Amino acid sequence: MAHFSQSLSDFARPRSLALLALLATAALPSPAEARIGGYDGVWNVTFATTRGNCSSGYSVPFTVSGSRVSSAGGGRVSGKVNRSGAVAVQVSVGASHASGGGRLGGMAGAGSWNGIISGDRCSGTWHATRS
Repeated sequence: MAHFSQSLSDFARPRSLALLALLATAALPSPAEARIGGYDGVWNVTFATTRGNCSSGYSVPFTVSGSRVSSAGGGRVSGKVNRSGAVAVQVSVGASHASGGGRLGGMAGAGSWNGIISGDRCSGTWHATRS
């Protein structure tokens, strides 16, 4: 019993408690690590043209998995989203292609895009909602 109380008192020293607190903190995921999958899911992205002779109102579903953005149907989509929600994406369908950037957060996102659609140089904005 004396050995138990001796080891318990050694354990309770401030230095030992500080070390335990540090180890416990290191074992928990940081808030940034916890958010890595925070944007996962299918996002419906609607494009609006502000410059150029391109149609507006097209909607395209994107999938976010971890930091990767890909197509959820139709066209080739590639891109990345970082832990703070900043997103960069490239989209191509046939000879048309565009790139865009912006930010995702919670259940919505927004940004801008530019590209060549059916031979016309265009640019505009996009808005996304998570399904």
